[in-house]
Amino acid sequence: MTPVTPDSSGVAARGRLRVGGGLSRGSPRPSRHGGVPWLYLAPALVVVAGLLVYPVYQLGLISFLEYTQAQVSGGEPTSFQGFGNYTRLFGDEQFWQVLLATVVFAAACVLATLAVGCALAVLLTRVRAVPRLALMLAALGAWATPAVTGSTVWLLLFDPDFGPVNRILGLGDHSWTYGRFSAFFLVLLEVVWCSFPFVMVTVYAGIRAVPTEVLEAAALDGASQWRIWRSVLAPMLRPILVIVTIQSIIWDFKVFTQIYVMTNGGGIAGQNLVLNVYAYQQAFASSQYSLGSAIGVVMLLILLAVTLVYLRLLRRQGEEL
Repeated sequence: MTPVTPDSSGVAARGRLRVGGGLSRGSPRPSRHGGVPWLYLAPALVVVAGLLVYPVYQLGLISFLEYTQAQVSGGEPTSFQGFGNYTRLFGDEQFWQVLLATVVFAAACVLATLAVGCALAVLLTRVRAVPRLALMLAALGAWATPAVTGSTVWLLLFDPDFGPVNRILGLGDHSWTYGRFSAFFLVLLEVVWCSFPFVMVTVYAGIRAVPTEVLEAAALDGASQWRIWRSVLAPMLRPILVIVTIQSIIWDFKVFTQIYVMTNGGGIAGQNLVLNVYAYQQAFASSQYSLGSAIGVVMLLILLAVTLVYLRLLRRQGEEL
């Protein structure tokens, strides 16, 4: 190695400096357009603010007011109630029963959706092109079906008089929507049917991105398919699984259409109520708009808390999202 003389080191030092004593050539230059990206994002931010921020603000505002049909029609002035609507809500025993039913039902839907979606995603990697295409088209068809249409079709399939399911199972005129648990189970099947395609397609795309050498090495080591999924694929797909889990929690926790259509507004004596349907009944059936808004705020806070806790647990485990 050629030694550097004082003169040459001085020349080298001057060569690394910009004219006028500025930064060296290897140093990052300060951006002159720091606000330009925000200009590009401004239209989207305006739309998001109009479609999300403002409605949430109005929802929170109404939850602190006395806002019934009398205030809507202008017959009585709107009055500020503070936390009165929340005190009334938390003091209602039915609210806690509906909240518990919603949490249990949403958890069952999320677990079933993830299990079916992940299993079919793995199956897509094992079958040939034609069966894979057929399964993808069938899944996308279920995904694209409107919730009202899908709920009506499932009601016809399980109809006690004309449904083919009772005939195949030999159940006679058994009514699936009469009992509380059988009605929830029927709704769960429909929710999973219209939700698993998102999980399947997303997880399948993640599996295809995993290097084949990794899977081949695990197979050569004698690992079973379940062991490959649990020890190889699941850790590598954890960021994707986090996304589909959070999305499923949000979707299933605020289920409305399936419950409302398949149980005729919440079941017999409200036995199949969930928070979204309960809020609808309070706001529109009973004209207690402020109380319905309070239920909506509680649902929003619960979903935010669940999402933040889940992400924090993953951060503690060293996962990057």
